[in-house]
This record gives sequence, structure tokens and C-alpha cells, in this order.
Amino acid sequence: MKLVANYVEKPWGRHDLPAWAKPPATMDGAIGELWFTPPDGRALPLLVKYIFTSERLSIQVHPDDVQARARGLAGGKTECWYIIAAEPGATLGVGLEADLDARQLTEAALDGSIVEKMVWHPVVPGDFFFIPAGTIHAIGAGVTLVEIQQNVDVTYRLYDYGRPRELHLDDGTAVSRAGPYDPVQAVRAADGGPLDRMMADCPIFHVFRSADAGAIRDRLGHGPIWIVPISGAIGANAETAGVGECLYLEGDGIAALTLSEDAVVLAAGQGMC
Repeated sequence: MKLVANYVEKPWGRHDLPAWAKPPATMDGAIGELWFTPPDGRALPLLVKYIFTSERLSIQVHPDDVQARARGLAGGKTECWYIIAAEPGATLGVGLEADLDARQLTEAALDGSIVEKMVWHPVVPGDFFFIPAGTIHAIGAGVTLVEIQQNVDVTYRLYDYGRPRELHLDDGTAVSRAGPYDPVQAVRAADGGPLDRMMADCPIFHVFRSADAGAIRDRLGHGPIWIVPISGAIGANAETAGVGECLYLEGDGIAALTLSEDAVVLAAGQGMC
């Protein structure tokens, strides 16, 4: 099933989108996100989207499943990012330089010093960051990335650079793991490694980068998968997708998956918890 592209305007979005991501002519605002959803409107457990930034996003955090359900929500939000393009000097804020307690985190959020307490990681295309629930994070300016996440709309903003949007300091500090980010949860392009690689492997989801349909079937063929071409094109049962599109496959769709010779894809599947 080919998922439907949904463009979302954001104050930190962009007008100069890549050629493969042109929104409908009726939209003239700054586009920050491109979501992929089923044509029949059903809710899938994972959400795949592109994010395009011209400014830093808010510094934020998401609860895990237990914390979210205690607050009456359907679930928490663990996510990951794969960098597609990055302007010179582009960064992602992931984790803090040192551990903070709840009072210190609240004070840093209120006076803005949380920006300096974040670790801002320079990024290039091919970098990947796994962001477990509870990780304090922010996407910087000048970045295009693919985000794969639990399909739950729950974000606690800790700091928003003076934008007139609500902050969520009580909930945000309560669910935060306010400390350094474990670098083992990132895959950096500069470190090399095989093209076919499991980028994230957790009880919630798996993300596999590959240029081989057989490898995708072997690693993720146990259940539904979301496939995003980074280059080239893919097909299954008469449906095709190129860069800027997404296929959702299950059953015989997975068995029928094909990749063009120049294709490199991100394939995501649900975890086995």
C-alpha cells in the first residue's frame, strides 16, 4: 500500500524544499513536515515523516509507554532520525552535557540556559540517531531528515526560543532522563560500516538500511514494514515508490518487494515486545 503524503506547515519550516517534496500549489506557507498515512485513514502503530527545518525546533522530550498511559495517553513516543541533507554547521541537540535534577532542569528551561547545557552534534547525510523516550532533544536549523516514531502525538516542550507556544515543564521534567546521550545509540556516516545495516533494534521498532530486497525480507519479513527510498525506486504488487514516498507492506507485499539497482532504503518494522 502506498501511503498518502500530508504536508504540514510549521513556523520553523522551509519554502525551498527539494524537488521531490514539492507541496500542492494551494499551500504557500513554510513546510516543516511531510507525513505518510494510509489512504483508508486507519491508524498504524508507526509513523514515518520527513522534517525540513530553517530554524531550531523546540527543546523537547517524550514520555515512554508507562509514563504516557499513566497520563491517560495511548502510548509513549520513541523515535529515530536519519539525516538526508544538512547545511554546513547543521546540528542536532541530543542529551545534556551533565546530569541535572528536576529543579536544575526546570531552572535551565525557564532561563534558557538549557540551550548551552544541550550537546549539539554536527551532522552530515547518512548520520542516524536513535532517540529513546525520555531523551531531551531538538532538531537544529538547515536539516532534512526522515523520522520514524511511535504513532502517538505527545510532545512536552521544555524551551521554545520565545515562540508563543505552550511549554510543559511539569510533565517534561517528570519524564526526562536529564543527562548525557549514549553515543552507542547513534550511527555516524564518518565511521563507515556496511551499507546493509540494522540502524535501530529495540522492542518498539527496528530500522534497517539496505539495498537488497532479500536482506529486508530476511531481517524484517516477520510483520508489516514501512519502506522509504533514500535513492532509487521500489515496487511491490504493482505499486511503486521513489524518493519522497513511502510504501507500507505486509504479507505477500513483503514477498513481492523489489528494489531498483540504485536503490537504498530505510525499512522499519515493529518490535517483538
